[in-house]
Amino acid sequence: MARILVSGVSVDFPLYHGSSRSLKKTVFAAASGHINRDRQSRAVVSALREIGFQLLTGDRLGLVGGNGAGKTTLLRVLAGIYEPVAGHVRVEGSLTALIDPNLGMNQDLTGRENILLRGLYGGLTRAAIRQLEEDIRDFTELGQFLDLPVRFYSSGMMVRLGFALATAVHPQVLLMDEWFLAGDSAFMRKARARLENVVRGAELLVLSSHEVAVLQAWCTRVIWLDHGRVRADGSPQEVLDRYLGHPRPARATYETVSPERREAAESTKIGTSLGEMEGDGGRAIKG
Repeated sequence: MARILVSGVSVDFPLYHGSSRSLKKTVFAAASGHINRDRQSRAVVSALREIGFQLLTGDRLGLVGGNGAGKTTLLRVLAGIYEPVAGHVRVEGSLTALIDPNLGMNQDLTGRENILLRGLYGGLTRAAIRQLEEDIRDFTELGQFLDLPVRFYSSGMMVRLGFALATAVHPQVLLMDEWFLAGDSAFMRKARARLENVVRGAELLVLSSHEVAVLQAWCTRVIWLDHGRVRADGSPQEVLDRYLGHPRPARATYETVSPERREAAESTKIGTSLGEMEGDGGRAIKG
């Protein structure tokens, strides 16, 4: 059984001056009230503050908030990419993160070599890795580009390969950032069925998105993050009403959603009743 436990999590990033950080970014961070001092009296940007929640099998959590609210940072903490300075995170179950199309890829290796590495990391057999390679080759339609280093790929090619790698294995816990909804309409139509299978098969979903229609169709719970803190936590209807500043209809109105995304949201109403899957152990991160 999959489970996520987040307790009192805070994340700070050191604030370096000089060529590594522009004056504009420094002023913006100061104006936003994110700058604090750590125990060594160093200037730090507070990305998350005292975040806590628990998710059990069947939960579908949506994250909303303005740019810089901490949504992607929280996803990266759950994925084990960032370590909190306080609090702890425990994730039980196999995990896949659709956060960054470049995540886990070596830019100096070919697409085919990256597929091999992903398979070996996942503990797949040689036969399973060959099947994985064929599946990704057919889905991405990259052809001979799979034998080139991925640093030569266009952004669209990187998204295709990253998406195919991330959705090749069905996890128990799925973390998704809004980049997965980006891309040309032809690619999204092709990717929709693959994405639906992964979402339906996951016991837990944590999704960051600005798309109200997708959040209402896919999520059973929404957390509103504001300046790294939880502003509201509850049902999608309740939290989205507060976040948008006005009541929403019982179902999302799709007038502002593109036809492709509208169709994807309509065809993916994820229920909360899922078959039980046996967990593969837990991972704990402590600050």
